[in-house]
Amino acid sequence: MKQLDLAIVLAAGEGTRMKSKLPKVLHQIAGRPIVDHVINAIAPLQAQELRVVIGAGRELVEEHIHLQFPATTIVIQEQRNGTGHAVQVALEGAAEIGTVLILAGDTPLLTAPTLQEFFDLHTALGVDSSVLTAVVPDPFGYGRIVRGEDEELSAIVEERDADSLEREIDEINTGVYLFNIAALRSALAGLKSANAAGEFYLTDVFALIKAAGQSATAILSSDFTETLGANDRSQLADCAAIMRDRINQSHMRSGVSIIDPTTTWIELGVEIAPDVTIYPGSALSGATRVEGGAVIGPRTTLEDVVVGEGAKIIESRVSKSVVGAAANVGPFAFIRPGTILAAGAKVGAYVEIKNSTIGEGSKVPHLSYVGDATIGSGTNIGAATIFVNYDGVEKHQTKIGDDVRIGSDTMLIAPVTVGDGAYTAAGSVITEDVPAGSIGVARAKQRNVLGWVLRKRAGSKSAESARKAGASDGSTKVQGEA
Repeated sequence: MKQLDLAIVLAAGEGTRMKSKLPKVLHQIAGRPIVDHVINAIAPLQAQELRVVIGAGRELVEEHIHLQFPATTIVIQEQRNGTGHAVQVALEGAAEIGTVLILAGDTPLLTAPTLQEFFDLHTALGVDSSVLTAVVPDPFGYGRIVRGEDEELSAIVEERDADSLEREIDEINTGVYLFNIAALRSALAGLKSANAAGEFYLTDVFALIKAAGQSATAILSSDFTETLGANDRSQLADCAAIMRDRINQSHMRSGVSIIDPTTTWIELGVEIAPDVTIYPGSALSGATRVEGGAVIGPRTTLEDVVVGEGAKIIESRVSKSVVGAAANVGPFAFIRPGTILAAGAKVGAYVEIKNSTIGEGSKVPHLSYVGDATIGSGTNIGAATIFVNYDGVEKHQTKIGDDVRIGSDTMLIAPVTVGDGAYTAAGSVITEDVPAGSIGVARAKQRNVLGWVLRKRAGSKSAESARKAGASDGSTKVQGEA
């Protein structure tokens, strides 16, 4: 099989239509920068060398490329004088002969099978140059493919240089090319910038190659969506939606039930086992892994989360945590990084947990905050319990044993330990350890000041109701005092 000697990714553009401080090729789709999608599509072709041409925002792009693709050669285009000039710069010091693949760094939907098919056809035809084309519903902004009477490639005309008839053509240049390197080098030497942009167009080399008696052809792709670019935020969203549909379809074919694929966003790299059900409005990202039988959503966000078999997470946000088998989360729970929910644990409505371990079968049912804590198995945390873990300078740990009952509206002032089988009375502020089997009671004795409303809130609806109930506004009397 003929090999690909060189691949060049053109990623030097200004990306002004993005209106962003972030370079265009670093904007993300499905959790990865646009340029990563392009490079990953090239990888299976096993090019002998990959070169990425950068310019605008080059510090950020270069740092990213070196980190993610260290074997890549970075080429700097100091002055952006068009795609032709970018390729001239990229070829400096590169292979003198062989085949080169050139493509834009802003086409995130291209796939390896399409590039391989393009390369195989180019090789089988034995031509010196090929351009991958597509027929699109709206060709505005793209270079048009002009074919002669024999249907062979005649010219590639950019939008701004096209006449009214050429603008009616719906076959466009995708920006993906294959060249004989020697033929390309020769043609690049003859490029002129006599066009509306005053730039050196790479597309002009096809006419020069043909004028030199060499061959050029246009190869039509079977799926125009793969060739769509992301030049502004609108196109970025269009590409993201197509990528979303691809990812969702792949998961559904693998046995995952996605109730509404149009509102479910799953990033590349997320692992989902068969028989998982995902309800509308959910987003799964990062290194998330979901085991079989789990139920996610509706309206749930998971980021870098491991979800055990049969777990349920409903209308909640979970980040960098572990949700054990058959555990239940939500609705309206916020599980922050460092949290581990053991098998069968329950986290209910309006609960926030951070950097804590909740033991097997333990419950934090509602309206509580748990931070920097370890909770044993079979324990119940009553409603409105607060783990007071921060003293204004440092975080402190709270340890709760097995089969503990924390009464509603308890405040646990860390560092503190509640032993196995212990209780705390509702409304307590626990500042000292509670031994195993004990009950911690830390609240003042209740005082009732009789007649207070009639004296201090005279004329109010409360006072009127109290008087009807037989309350007296006599001299002050306090119940509960000697």
